[in-house]
Amino acid sequence: MTRYIEVPTAAPSPKTARYSHAVEAGGFLYVTGQLPIDPDDPAAPLPAAIEAQVELVFRNLILIVEAAGYRLSDAVFVRIYLADFDRDYVGLNAIYHKYFNDDKAMPGRTTVGVARLGRGALVEIDMVLHASGRS
Repeated sequence: MTRYIEVPTAAPSPKTARYSHAVEAGGFLYVTGQLPIDPDDPAAPLPAAIEAQVELVFRNLILIVEAAGYRLSDAVFVRIYLADFDRDYVGLNAIYHKYFNDDKAMPGRTTVGVARLGRGALVEIDMVLHASGRS
């Protein structure tokens, strides 16, 4: 069974680009890439600092993950896109390690530098989660 998840409290609304916030299939939850958009004020300008942007991304990821009945600790793979890899890699990791701090249960991860992200964001993150016993 496939479940398509839209979370009204997460930003931005999937209606803007026709996607689901997440899709659950085969016991996995696939969370669409999240930008640093404030879910309380989606039209607000993005913060200038990478750390503040990463915090907003995780805020949206957590809203989606928890609405789907998962926990961030269920992440098995995280993909990170940085608009300026060299400048922002350290700042990204300073926040990322707050959310994934168990050295014995780290999800797989890819971090890549890209030419540009939507809304001029510095970071976008998507992830795949799996919870044992759930399908």
